[in-house]
Parts: sequence; C-alpha cells; structure tokens
Amino acid sequence: MTDATDAELRGRFSSANANIEPDIMAELKSIMRLHSIDTQELWYKWESYSMKMGSDDMKLNIDTARALKESIQSGLERENRNKAHVQSSGKRGGAAPRNIVSGSDVFGMLDGLVPNTPGAGSTSKVSSSIKRRPHETPSTSRVKAELGSSPPTFKSPYKSGERNGQPISFNERTNAGQEVEVLNQHLAISDPPIAPYSQSRIRLVANSDIKKLSYKPLAMKSSEASEILDDRIDEFMALIQGYHKLEDSQFGNAASQSINEIVAVGRIASDSLEGKLNASSLVLETSRRMGGGLRIPLRLQSLPGFQFFPGQVVAMRGINSSGTEFTVSEILEVPLLGGAASAPANLEAHVQRLKGDPDAMEDGSDPAPLNILLGAGPYSADDNLDFEPLHALCSQAADTYADALMLTGPFIDIDHPLIASGDFELPQEAMIEMDTITMSTVFKYMISPILNQLVSANPHITIILVPSVKDAISKHVSWPQEPFPRQGLGLPKAVKIIGNPMVLSLNEISVGISSLDVFTELRHEEVLGGSPKDTSLLARLPKYVIEQRNFFPLFPPSDRKTLFKTGTAEEIPAGAMLDVSYLKLGEMANVRPDLMIIPSYLPPFAKVVESVVVVNPGYLSKRRGAGTYTKLTIHPYSMTVEEKGSKTMIGHKVFERARVDIMRI
Repeated sequence: MTDATDAELRGRFSSANANIEPDIMAELKSIMRLHSIDTQELWYKWESYSMKMGSDDMKLNIDTARALKESIQSGLERENRNKAHVQSSGKRGGAAPRNIVSGSDVFGMLDGLVPNTPGAGSTSKVSSSIKRRPHETPSTSRVKAELGSSPPTFKSPYKSGERNGQPISFNERTNAGQEVEVLNQHLAISDPPIAPYSQSRIRLVANSDIKKLSYKPLAMKSSEASEILDDRIDEFMALIQGYHKLEDSQFGNAASQSINEIVAVGRIASDSLEGKLNASSLVLETSRRMGGGLRIPLRLQSLPGFQFFPGQVVAMRGINSSGTEFTVSEILEVPLLGGAASAPANLEAHVQRLKGDPDAMEDGSDPAPLNILLGAGPYSADDNLDFEPLHALCSQAADTYADALMLTGPFIDIDHPLIASGDFELPQEAMIEMDTITMSTVFKYMISPILNQLVSANPHITIILVPSVKDAISKHVSWPQEPFPRQGLGLPKAVKIIGNPMVLSLNEISVGISSLDVFTELRHEEVLGGSPKDTSLLARLPKYVIEQRNFFPLFPPSDRKTLFKTGTAEEIPAGAMLDVSYLKLGEMANVRPDLMIIPSYLPPFAKVVESVVVVNPGYLSKRRGAGTYTKLTIHPYSMTVEEKGSKTMIGHKVFERARVDIMRI
C-alpha cells in the first residue's frame, strides 16, 4: 500500500478517528488486501458494520478494526457455504424455475449476529400480555422501559462504560448539525431572509397521473403480471433497435440453437430456487413473443466484466451453437431517457418567481436560491413516539424560511415496535375521541400539530408528503402506491400528499421521488464479474434505476427475511410489497429527472449520475438514535443572451447549480 492510500484512508475515516495509529492502519490495509477492495468499499463496509452494531458514531480503534475484519471474513465464509449448496449441472434446460430465495442478509454479514429469541428473564418493552394487530386501536398504557430480546452472541468491540447499542436520547445526541457529505461545495449557501416571503416561490406540477395509482390492491392476477413483464422486454427491444439502428433480422431467440450470431433481449434471472444470484446461475429469460418465455444459461467468459441484477432487461450479442447455453460476446448499451428541458420563456418566468415580491421583479440582482429540506421516515426511535427529529427538522425549516419541505414515509411505521404492539400513550387532547381512535387519529394528534406549527411560522412554505408501504395510515398496501387520504388528519392547506413513486416539477426542476428502498435490495441482489464498467457502488446502484427507467427495476424483490431486522416481535420488515400488474406506474416520465430522491438504509449520499442529482437523505431517525436530513440549495438558471433568443428547449443543468448538504439532525 502506498502513502497515497494512507492519506486516502485517513481522509475517509477522519470522522471515525482523526488520528489513525499505525496498528489500526495495518489492519485496514490487511482487509483491503485480503478482499481486494478499495478505500471507498472499505468505508462502506465500516458504515454497514456501524449500523449493524446500532451506533451512528462508532469510533475506529484496534478493537473495532479487528471486529470489522472478523465480521467481513465470517460473511464471506457464509456466502461460500451457501454457494456450495447450489447445485448446477453442465446441461441446464430452458425451463428453469423463476423465483429466487436468498438465505443471506443484505451485506452478507448479519447471519448469526442478530438474536431471534427473547432473553431469559428480560422484560419486554412492549407489553407481552397485549397481543394486538398493527391496525387495532392503540391502548393508553405507558411504554415499558426495557428491551425485549437477548443480547447478540458476539463479543462487543465497545469498552466498559461505552453505549453498546442502547437507545440514545434525542436530546443527548452528539454531532448535531455535522455535515456528513456535501455535493458541489463550491456553490454558496445564501443567508435566510429577514422575514418570510410574501408568496410561495414554488409552482408545483405533478408529471405523473395520480389517479392511475388508485387501483385496487391485493387483486393481482398471474396472467396480467406475466404480460406486464413480457411487454417490458418487448418495449426495450424496440428502444434498443432504434438506438443501435438494428434490422429485425438481427434479433433472435437466445434459447434456440443456431450457428449465426444474434442480438437477444431478455430479463436477467437465476436458475436456482436457493442462494444468491451468481455468475454460475445467470440465465436470460426471453419474452413469449421472441423466445416462448424460455430461459437459457449465459456464458460470459468472453466479456471483460459485467454487472447484473435479477429483473434487469438487457440486450446481448452472442451465439447459441450448442443449444444449451448462450455465449455472450457483447452487452449492448441501453439508451437513456432524454434530459429535462424547458423553453427560454418558461425558465425566465421561473427566475422571476424566485424573486418573490412583485416589486422586486424589476431589480437586476439575482434572486435567492431555492432552499429545500428533505427528510425520510421513520421519524422516531424504537423506544418512543415523541417525533423529536421531525420537530427539529420543522424548526429548521421555520428558522430558515425554507421554500419547501419534502417528507417521505413511513410516518406511522408498522415496523415500529410500539405501533406494532399498540402499547403506547396518546396525547391528552386525543382522549376526546376515545371511542373512534384509529391510526389516523395518532397522525392527527402526533404529527399534524408539528406541520401546523411550521406553517404558522412560515406561511408560504410548500410541504410535500410521500407515503410508504409501511404507513399504518395508508389502506393502499402495495407499491406503486396512491396518496393516503387527508380527510381527518388535520393537515394545513400548504401540505400536498402525492403518490409513491411520483415525478413532479418544482418550478422547472423535474424531481423523481420514491420512498421504497431499492438501493439496499439492489446492493444485496447484484452480481459482478471481471472488471465492471462502474466500480463505484454508490454510482452503480442509481445508474441501474436510471437505465431501467423504473424506480424499482428489481424482480423478484429480496426475500423479507434477508433484509435488516426490525424491533417488532417478528423482526421481519414489510419488504417491497410489489403489485407486478401495475409496475408500469413505477416508471419514470418521458424524461430523466433532474433530481432523484430515494431514501435508503445505506449510508446517505449525494452523487451526480448520468446528469441526475441522486440523493439518499438517510433516515431522520434510526432505531437507536438520531439520523440525517438533506438541505438542497438550488441556484436559478442563468441564461446567456443566445439562449434568451433561442427557440429551442434548454436543458436545466441542475447538477451544475444544486448544492446538496447531508447533515446530522
């Protein structure tokens, strides 16, 4: 390892240890050598390990470095054992099974570390004598104070006296306001105005049809679902044919034996019912129109590298001379959607709107940039329902007179242990509705007052709420998901409830937003080989979404048992809850969004991928402590003289004028 690597490690791990000692540095280098990973991937594994240990600010010392090394090695050994159980023969038929069941966790490191049985003699935080379904009326009994599961069976790297995974009070949180990551740091942050703006500076337009999201859930037919999946392959074939200017005769059935080279379009799948997708189990699933729906094993030795995930629609050039496998010589590029653009007159109108006061429109000075705050649920730690992180974020929006506040669900989380048990205390003012209390009542008296207080302090703010499949107040339990009804919630008029996912316009800025965590599931299910085209994980995952033109291109989704455990008695999260018959509603509009917001369990990040500003704001509250939020500062578009006189559409170039600050709440 070079001195440059030492400097890179010190820079990346500075927040965990400002002065890395030689023995710690040696351990980090040893991990990088053993597993052939770079500094960024090592930092990602450290962040994942910290989250697994229940600490947001774990310090890097020799004990934690060795524990990280042991955890990574154990995960690798488990993955190898799982692969050994996957039996693959040299001749695999074309009608391989279609579903995937994975026995490993998201990062391959959690098996055996998180307990499944209650600790002997421990007292449950949620009363064990009251067994309610998540949607039953909550009781008014007080919350117990102790945790309900046995401690993990590993040796903790914390020293005596340190907080080894216990919930941390929100008021006792450390590093509040600390920057986690900054994108476009060279762009300035404007000072907040002295007083609120006299009118809203945002014009909100929905670019997706919200009415189509109001379909009937839990009514999916397998015939309809298969047709949707087939149509997606055929649509991509037409796109690839036009982009690469291919003749109809160049396309063929990858499952049919032939001595001629063809271009085959299909969906990546696995030939195994068990185990994670790997290079040996890769098959290409054809559409019924082009290949009778058959699956054919893929031979990829001729490729310098590849990166696939289940459900990915790909185009491959190759040959099937044996009739048993398709030998791939080239992977054809999938065309991207065009970038968002506007007419010069519309851009000028949006710039004038940013000036706010009509009297200031003749002023030659540039208007203040848009100030947008992003927060993602859950909004309370596992031991309470005080919603203190949401209070803090709304106070920030009020103090800075933010133009918009975008909040994604879950708001009342079905995976929250207190919500799941119904054993929590309601505010006193809710007692007047004792006979009719529902989860909407909980929202009305616990969340709506926070938003009403914000609107009182900042009257012209635009508040956008995005539901989640884990929201207890939403009767629409599948994704894509309609907005939850606002009736009876006591929300102010400034609040707009949109669908999940949704593409909308904030002035000229096209924003794509989804509360479903696709990044974690893609990270778990993807398979890499050779030298992948995209080496950066946090750039590769958003690119999958952008290339596939869908906010959840993974199919089938990850097994719920492989996702991060929750604090409920069952410990199994809700999962993706896909309604395959309506997956088309999860597609992007006719253009690539300027800004894509997808909250994820992965470490928060902000990156520019294919000219799209991709933001994972992180969760505002984690299970045992405070989380992160994001502040967007978007400067107005400055048109040149030539552009003002042009009659052509002008690209928004938001990636050049948007500053993204990810902060600890």
